Amino acid sequence: MKPRSRRIGNGDDGAQLVERLIQQDGVKFVLGPYSSGLTTAIAPVTEKYKIPMVEGNGASRSLFNKGYKYLFAVLSTSEQYLTEAIAVAAAKARAAGKDPKDVKIAIAVENDPFSMDVRAGILDDAKKYGMEVVIDDKLPPELNDMTATLTKVKAIKPDVLVVSGHSKGAALVTRQIGEMKVNVPMLAITHCESANVIDEAKFGKNAENTLCAAQWAPTMSYDDRWFGSSMDYTKTFEKAFDYTPPYQAAESTATVLVYADALERAGVLDTEKVRDALAGTALNTFYGRVVFDETGKNVGKPMVLRQIQGGKYVPVAPTKFVTGEVVHPRPAW
Repeated sequence: MKPRSRRIGNGDDGAQLVERLIQQDGVKFVLGPYSSGLTTAIAPVTEKYKIPMVEGNGASRSLFNKGYKYLFAVLSTSEQYLTEAIAVAAAKARAAGKDPKDVKIAIAVENDPFSMDVRAGILDDAKKYGMEVVIDDKLPPELNDMTATLTKVKAIKPDVLVVSGHSKGAALVTRQIGEMKVNVPMLAITHCESANVIDEAKFGKNAENTLCAAQWAPTMSYDDRWFGSSMDYTKTFEKAFDYTPPYQAAESTATVLVYADALERAGVLDTEKVRDALAGTALNTFYGRVVFDETGKNVGKPMVLRQIQGGKYVPVAPTKFVTGEVVHPRPAW
């Protein structure tokens, strides 16, 4: 059986092409596409034909509340993106002799599905710790100013500010929090890399000590029988492609490893037996542990928090997998 690949432009194209691959080309196993949108379009097709799909780039939690039985994702889903920041805030409160329920949280997220998922995860974890959400702002899609939110942050003085507004939101809060001299003990945001917030020519040192969500980092203490450690994988990738692998490359590689493991355990190229083998996955990889729950989500790997320290991304959480120490609170301007 030869692997088949097709370039996909949008969701409708994706669904049609995958159906053609299954019906005309006889494809029995699918590796997922890039983005939640394309994965959402393709998943009903693979489900219809009972074709297992392992994906590493569709993080939307809505993919996993539809009862799909043939969809499996190695990455952490969107509601988990910044929940590790809440865990860190709780740990820091305890270390200071305080009760985590006294931690006050400010949330500012774009009103789109991904960011609203991030918000839902924060709200769930805040409730778990008994923390109070003192600001809960929805940012418009044409986001170009966060003055209103940051003015409230200055007045209310929360302990944590969480922002999810894709690249535009990350760039905006990084610039304006410095311009307005907003002091908050912890700032956690998504899309640090795509916004290139560590670019001092654009942002100065505004991003210093910001916590950034990531699926994976080269210095994580994960390992497997194929590549070795996370750093071993990184060196192999750099030798082949001459650049450091982003987490998107790592999670895509992990989908192949999960499939290889399931095919090996199934022992036959039977879609139902491979599907059952995937459902029973309990695998250590250079990308993290992979264990699927009944919805197909990976519940074995937490999100990574990296803090910008000295203009570099330093993984600081979860503490059992990193060596970096979080700087807390953020120094005042």
